Amino acid sequence: MTDVVLVRHGQSVWHADNRYAGRSDIALSETGRQQATHLARWSATAGLSACFSSPLQRARETLAPVCEATGLPARVDDRLRELDFGDGEGRTAGEMTKLFGDTWTAFTQDPVGHHLPGGEDPVTAIERVLAVLDDVSGEFPHGRVLVVTHSTLIRLLLCELLGIYHADYRRVFPEMRSVGLTEIRLTGNTGVLLQFNGDPAREVNS
Repeated sequence: MTDVVLVRHGQSVWHADNRYAGRSDIALSETGRQQATHLARWSATAGLSACFSSPLQRARETLAPVCEATGLPARVDDRLRELDFGDGEGRTAGEMTKLFGDTWTAFTQDPVGHHLPGGEDPVTAIERVLAVLDDVSGEFPHGRVLVVTHSTLIRLLLCELLGIYHADYRRVFPEMRSVGLTEIRLTGNTGVLLQFNGDPAREVNS
């Protein structure tokens, strides 16, 4: 039995414009760095066994203060990167509405069956993050592990573990809080949701 705390990285510099950032390697905003500090304060007493991160800068910058607070090394895994949004990278929804037309409409209705042009198949992304969890649970069978990754990847993973239709990930989980705490308990091939979108700053102050 392994508890995994899934955390979306802190707010990025593209947040204000709500631009799609998949493979794009962008930095945290000042707000994002403050959020990472709150996560670090929470982590100091969270009983973590290990810390994993996506290789993208915004995730690594979120994890860095956690490693300082806990003394744990940052373990970067390429399989934790965000989905590649292809031709949608760096664009807003409004821009893609004009550029892609019916293709954008199909994506909003079924983002798995009709992923963005040139983008990664979400089913492939689910397979790679499941492989990470399998490795983590094997190495830390009784541990609590922090994983800093990305919004879409987390939502797809939750759908897979909880038996929710993959294409509903945007509807069922419309928002992932920056540095929100989403904790799952892994037992074999099943997962139980212990917490969703928790606020680390509130938990420290409670």
